[in-house]
Amino acid sequence: MNASAQFAIAADCVFDGETLHHHAAVLVDGGRIAKIMSQADIGVSLAALPQGSWLVPGFVDLQVNGGGDVLFNDAPTAEAIFAIAAAHRKFGTTGLLPTLITDHPEKTAAAIAAVQEAMRREPAILGLHLEGPFLSREKPGVHDVARIRAPTPADLEALTAPRRGARVVTLAPEQVPAGVIERLVAADIRVCLGHSMATYAQTRAALAAGLTGFTHLFNAMRPLESREPGPIAAALETPGCWYGLIADGVHVDPAMLRLALRGLGNPMLVTDAMPPVGGSRMTFRLCGREISVREDRCVTDDGTLAGAFLDMASAVRNCVRLLGLSLPQALRLASVNPAAFLGLEVGRLAPGYRADMVALDPEKVEVQKTWIAGVETSDE
Repeated sequence: MNASAQFAIAADCVFDGETLHHHAAVLVDGGRIAKIMSQADIGVSLAALPQGSWLVPGFVDLQVNGGGDVLFNDAPTAEAIFAIAAAHRKFGTTGLLPTLITDHPEKTAAAIAAVQEAMRREPAILGLHLEGPFLSREKPGVHDVARIRAPTPADLEALTAPRRGARVVTLAPEQVPAGVIERLVAADIRVCLGHSMATYAQTRAALAAGLTGFTHLFNAMRPLESREPGPIAAALETPGCWYGLIADGVHVDPAMLRLALRGLGNPMLVTDAMPPVGGSRMTFRLCGREISVREDRCVTDDGTLAGAFLDMASAVRNCVRLLGLSLPQALRLASVNPAAFLGLEVGRLAPGYRADMVALDPEKVEVQKTWIAGVETSDE
C-alpha cells in the first residue's frame, strides 16, 4: 500500500488505545489515521483482517539495545539500526529508540549521527536513548565501570545540539552536577533515573529539576527500604512520572510489577532487548564479555543479567498471563504510555496520529501484520 493513498482496514475489534470498537474499520489517509467508523459506512478500498483479529496501535519501545543479531554499541550505524528495527517490527514494534549503553564519547557521537541519518529513511526510528555513561559505579549492572563518568561541557553541548526526533538520557542524578538535568530538559530531552544509588531526597530533587522517567524500575537502583525509600518510592508516588518495566518474568518478580501498576506514576513496557531477539545466534559480546541466552535470559558467565531476551508482543502477553491484566490494559502499556512519555503522535489509533497499526490474534497475543505510517511492512 502507498502511504499517500486512502484506504481502510476492517477488524472484528479495533482498539484505539482507549476504547474497543466492535465490527469497525480504521480509515487511513496520507499515512495518518483519519477516523474509526462502522464497516458499513466505509466508501473506500477495504481490507478485512481474519475473523477474530484485533487491530491495535503499534508498539513503542524506548529501550532497544539490539536485535536481529546486531548490537547498537558494536555497530552505531544507520544500517545496523535498520536491521534492529526489522527484527523488532515482526513483534509489533512500530516505533523505537535505539539504545546505546555506557561507552566512549566517540561511540556516543557516532550513535547520535547514525540515528539522525536513520530517521531520514526509517519512520520506525523515533529518536535515541543514551543509557549512560553518567551512572553510579555502585549500580553498573552489565555496564563497563571503567567507562562510567561525569558529564563534561563537551558532552552537554553534543547532547543538547539541534536534532530530529526524541531523545532520552538515563543518568544517576546523584552523580551529575547541579544544573545538568535542567539543561537537558530545556533542550527537550527526557531525563530518566537509572543505574543509581540516589536517596529519596535526591530523587525528589531530580524530579523537581525536571526528571520525569525511571529506566527499568526496580533494576539497577537503590532498593525500596523502610528507612530509605529511595527512587522506587518516589516513582510510585509521583503522578507525573513514567517508569519502564521489563515484563519478562526474570528481571522483576510479577508481584513487584503488580505493585508498580498500582502506583500513581505511569507504567510503560520496555524490552531492554539484546541481539538474539529476532536473530539466530544465542550468544554475543558486550563490552568485551561473552553473553549467552540461558533459560530465556541474557546473562554473563557469572549469571549477571545483561539486557533481555524479550520482544514487545511477549511483554504484552506476559502482562496478561503473569499479571492478570486485560488485553486492552496491557496494550496501553506498550503503545499509549510510552508514546505519551515521548510526546509523539503515535501509539493511538486516533485522528491525526501516524497510522502505526498491528493486526493481533487476541487469544495467543501474536502479531499477524504490521503497518508503519500506513505502509504494511514485511518480515523479509
